Amino acid sequence: MWLHHEVNSLADIPRHYRSITPDRTALIDGLGKISWLQLDERTSRIASSLVACGVQPRQHIGFLGKNSARYFELLFGANKAGAAIAPLNWRLAAAELGQIIDDAQCALVFVDQEFEPLLVAARKHCSCDFRTVVFDSTGTADGDFDAWTGLGDGKDPRTKIEPGDTALLIYTSGTTGLPKGVQLTHRGFGFMRLCEHLEPAYEWRDGDVMLTVMPVFHLVGTGLSVQALYNGATVSVLPALDAGKLLQVLARDRPTICALVPTAIQMILDHPEAKSADFSSLRLVMYAGSAISSALLQRALREMKCRFMQFYGATESSGALTLLRPEQHDVANEARLRSCGTPLPLIEVRISDAEGNEVPSGGTGEFWVRSPSLFGGYWNQPEATAAVMRDGWYRTGDAGFRDPEGLLYIVDRVKDMIITGGENVYSAEVEQALAKHPVVKQCAVIGLPDAKWGERVTAIIVAMPGVVASQEEVIAHCRSLIAAYKAPKEVRFVDALPMTATGKVLKRAVRDQIINVA
Repeated sequence: MWLHHEVNSLADIPRHYRSITPDRTALIDGLGKISWLQLDERTSRIASSLVACGVQPRQHIGFLGKNSARYFELLFGANKAGAAIAPLNWRLAAAELGQIIDDAQCALVFVDQEFEPLLVAARKHCSCDFRTVVFDSTGTADGDFDAWTGLGDGKDPRTKIEPGDTALLIYTSGTTGLPKGVQLTHRGFGFMRLCEHLEPAYEWRDGDVMLTVMPVFHLVGTGLSVQALYNGATVSVLPALDAGKLLQVLARDRPTICALVPTAIQMILDHPEAKSADFSSLRLVMYAGSAISSALLQRALREMKCRFMQFYGATESSGALTLLRPEQHDVANEARLRSCGTPLPLIEVRISDAEGNEVPSGGTGEFWVRSPSLFGGYWNQPEATAAVMRDGWYRTGDAGFRDPEGLLYIVDRVKDMIITGGENVYSAEVEQALAKHPVVKQCAVIGLPDAKWGERVTAIIVAMPGVVASQEEVIAHCRSLIAAYKAPKEVRFVDALPMTATGKVLKRAVRDQIINVA
């Protein structure tokens, strides 16, 4: 890649740092510290065992578990064998998870013993056969992982990796509710590192520690960790967002950089132990998922005493597309805080109308992006790939405008996505679950402002004549079909929904109507 000429793929990262800083800590989790030498040796054992059990280059390897050092061992190990890791969302229902494993055609799935029952249930929804290897991220037992790593000779297979090969397969929902596997390539990650290398706002110092809190099945969790490791920083891994445990890790590992969503920042500051916490090691908090309010930023600046930087990106872009840099965070300018900033070097963002024509400055349109780091397409879905690409531009589905200063603002989501607690929820997917309840004649799902979650998933329902159901029953029904975080937090019954002449629900009118009533 660009900072280190001998790093040409993700697999080369542990090889490189073993050669120059073998004793420096690469990863920390609840089980202890792992040096670069240990990481390189462990990833080679994993790679050789993958080869020994028949995994072929370009196959997909599933990972089902919370954040752990083991995940990164498997990521680099799979890459050394020429395969790609597919981190699976442990919050999904068994049927949803099975659908993704089936689509990815996973040859093997590594599962933390905590989620082994979920994987067993998911297998019932799969037509493909896959091998399961159980590990234990807590260290109290080791499942069959140690025995499995003895299958190979322990040597780095040095499998040839092409720049366009997939390094990471991350699944993201679409407006139809069907999952799409985003193929993130070694080339794309390499160019993402170049864009970051040319960006002055990114500063990596000797001794930096990145605290990974966001789930690795999202690009934020994996992508920022890979960025840190590529730059030689240590990555401290927290299994999941827990404000109390985060404060403990803050004291233990003294991270200098952390990535959060605004909801998480609020949760941390509201925790009883926050008042006595020592935030002095933090130099920078990066946040994404939504804009930050002036009140929350003022409080965070006062109590955490570090710099803040927002980033906006897409899984399909391999990383950040735009930054609202620290110097642009003006607590006296609430309007500017709603901006997602300006593009990184080598990245272009165009505001386009439905026909692809560029919208004049100040006009609202869809964000189209051109970047050398763009994804390699959706796995096994050429039509879905073609639908979001036009002449080298990626159509993000986000609508917004550019102000006279050049700052970009997102005002709506073309894909009707709701961001709740940092998680992406697509309204169509929730509507499909609601439609299976006998009370539902028509429905619309929208996101309403929420002080805790950013947005709460809200179902607006027109009931069938003579059929009665409570809010609790409807929510429970949805939770039986989709992940709990996707299910509505609120259900409202109405007599009718605003419709277009062609019979489509007017989502914006629904939202405006509900907000006005409230």
